[in-house]
Order: sequence, then C-alpha cells, then structure tokens
Amino acid sequence: MVTWFDEARLDDEAALAAADGALRPLAEAGARVRREAHDAQEATREALSRSRDLSRPRAVIAAGPDSRLLRAVLEPWCPVPFVAWPAPALPGWAGSLDLVVVLAPGGSDAGSAAAVAEAVRRGCQVVVACPPKSLVAEHAAGRDVTILPTVTGDQLATAVVMLEFLEQIHLGPRADAEGVATALDDVAIACSPHRDLAVNPAKMLAIALADTNPIVWGGSVLAARAARRVAESIRRASGRSAIAGDIEHLLPVLEATQQRDVFADPFDDGPRGDLRPLLLVLEDGDEEPVIREQRGRLLAAAASRGVRVETVSTDADTELARYSSLLLSGTYAAEYLRIGLVDD
Repeated sequence: MVTWFDEARLDDEAALAAADGALRPLAEAGARVRREAHDAQEATREALSRSRDLSRPRAVIAAGPDSRLLRAVLEPWCPVPFVAWPAPALPGWAGSLDLVVVLAPGGSDAGSAAAVAEAVRRGCQVVVACPPKSLVAEHAAGRDVTILPTVTGDQLATAVVMLEFLEQIHLGPRADAEGVATALDDVAIACSPHRDLAVNPAKMLAIALADTNPIVWGGSVLAARAARRVAESIRRASGRSAIAGDIEHLLPVLEATQQRDVFADPFDDGPRGDLRPLLLVLEDGDEEPVIREQRGRLLAAAASRGVRVETVSTDADTELARYSSLLLSGTYAAEYLRIGLVDD
C-alpha cells in the first residue's frame, strides 16, 4: 500500500465535509474560551474577595498532568517561586503557606484528584479549574479551596480561566481572555475549510509538509511548547516522525541531512524513510538575542543542506494569545495534512 498526498482534497467539499468532526472544534476554539471566561466570572470575583485577606503565598505549585502549560506561562513571570508538579502528589515541602493551582478540564483525572485531596489535607490554599460536578471537584472540599467552574473540557480555555485569576492577584502576566479568543477567531477565519488553498495558510503549509519529516522549533518558552504540540498533531495525522525540541536536539538532525540530489527523478518518491526534513519555525515575535542567535543557526544549517523552511507567525497582543494562535495554526495544518493523505 502506497500513501500519497492529494492536494485537490483540501478544496473538495465531500472530503472536507467528512472531516467536519475534526475541523469544527478548531473553528470553535475562540468560542470555548469566551464561554469559560464568562461562566467563571462569579467564582473568580468571590475568590478575589477572599484573597484580599491572605498574604502573598510563599510559592505557587501547579499540580496535575496539565501543569506544564501553566509552567510555560508563569515560570518566567511569577514573582514567587513556581513549581510545576505533574505527578499525582505534591512536593514534600508544600504546606499552608503555599498556593496550589490545578487545571482539570475533564474533571475525571485521578492524579489531579489525588493532588487536590493532598493539598486540602496539608492546608494549602487551593484553586481548581474543573467541572463543578466531577471527581476532582469532589476532592476539593475545604475552607481554603476555590473552584473555578468549567464546562467545555478544553485545556486552553480552562488555562485562560486560571491565568486570569492569577493575573488579578498579581501572580501571573496579562491573560486577556477576549484577546486570546480573538486571536483564535482570526486563525479560524484565515484557515477555514471554505477558503481555497491559494489563500489559506494552513492548507499551503499542509502541502509543504506532505512529503517531509517535519522539524518544528519555537524560540520562546511558549513557542517551544506550541512546537511540541504541533509536532504531536503532525505525528497523529501522518504517522511520520515529526519532532520538536531545543536547538541542541534539532541542529544535529539538520546537519546530518544529505544535500538534495539535483539529478534525482522528481517523480520517484522512494521509500517512506527517504522523506527529507522540513524546518517549521514558529515565530511569536520574541526577539531576545539568544533566540535570534538560535534561529540564525537553524536557518543557516537548513540552507547549507537544502532543507526547506516554513514559518508560522503571529502578532497577537499577549504571550498567551500568541501561543494560542501558533498552536491553532499548526493544528489546522496537521488536520489538512490528514485530509490530503490517501492510501492506494
């Protein structure tokens, strides 16, 4: 069986209709952020009122398997020590002086429930974003516990609710749910299945990815996290070895790539393992000197080996909005890649 990419499927109404179950949730990402932010307003106001009587925590612990997104946002900014703790427990030193925050979009994760229960037992301040009737919520009964109610099961929308609360108690950067939702809406409009591939950046990126093993890089902490998530989406869509990582992981791959043979038959695809890499750069506007230097090294290595480079960029207002925009753009491209790949 041979797998090939049929770009005509990206504008084929029947093929796009068949993929509606995957594409529609991408288009609704902004609406989910708005809904979560709206539904959590009252609980957030109550939590802010209670927090006025509390001193600044000694440390913030993001617990549970979804803690890594909070780490990417908060670690460079949080004015007190910050720890991401994805294990179903807490650090041994955690106690009543510390704030434990938990994202549980589905509310059924046993590890998150265990972390919340332990935080309550130790007397920590606890803020949990989860469905109000869920396993995690059941373990969050306590005097110093705040539940920010969620309903969509969306990790990003749940994180926005938590980050808006942390912003207002001066423990996190500007979150701006409406800005995140607008950035997501902008991507959804630009990458809509109803826009043909000539003017659709996600469809064009899918075509570029079609015959490659992608290497995805983002320079900032959040862009790097988006790169890992996009690489995961590409792997799921294509079954290919899309990778993401820091420059020390990716540079050797580029430097080991053989120069393209200009005399090779362009119609002979060769075995699947001979697919060349493509460098996909996620640009969030961070121009720190170290990021510029790393980007330059990667681009130079790609140019020296004849490796194609594609860039996804965003000019959204906040760090979280830029992360969201990059992630959704890459996810759209992965879905269009899935639609275009056919087996004969």
